[in-house]
Amino acid sequence: MKRREWMGLCGLAAVGCRKVETPLKAQSWIEMRGEWIAMSGGEIDTGEPLRIGWGETMTAVRWKGEPPAPPFELELMAKRIDGTDFFCAVTFPVRSLDECVTFVVGGWGGGTVGISSIDGKDASENETTTYGRFETDVWYAIRLVRKGERIQAWIDDKIVVDLDITGKALALRPGPIEDCAPFGLATWQTTGLIRNLRWRRID
Repeated sequence: MKRREWMGLCGLAAVGCRKVETPLKAQSWIEMRGEWIAMSGGEIDTGEPLRIGWGETMTAVRWKGEPPAPPFELELMAKRIDGTDFFCAVTFPVRSLDECVTFVVGGWGGGTVGISSIDGKDASENETTTYGRFETDVWYAIRLVRKGERIQAWIDDKIVVDLDITGKALALRPGPIEDCAPFGLATWQTTGLIRNLRWRRID
């Protein structure tokens, strides 16, 4: 294309030329539907959306298909149907399938967000701890990126975790959440719905 033609295209609709962010180099999305094993707690409906029912404590499911392997990007939609604690806890591998952590949304009474566990501290007491207001029966968009030496997480396009894991001791909080490894989902005395869950490898 000639320089004059390029300049003309840039002037269309008087918007000018804008810098475009380079997207992640990625493979195709892998949909995660149906292939869930109930591990503990309340009733599970493995349809779309996935329903993780209220249990006396934690209700957990583990993915029985191919789990996300770092580096990866993951997306899902989640909402709380009833209850007052976490409605979406995503357990995922960090450096290998044998080393996992959990991204908790709405825990410790309904508003805590963070990663469990970092250097022996859970999502309510480490450098990833933040707080949000999560309404019942409202869908929230969740995105996770595990690349290089970072874990990043977004809720509704707002970044809530941006953690450099260099030198960090990363592990699951001891207890029933370990049943979710290497990839699984959980709620705590809460019913949650999950839909549009997918992941892809990235460069």
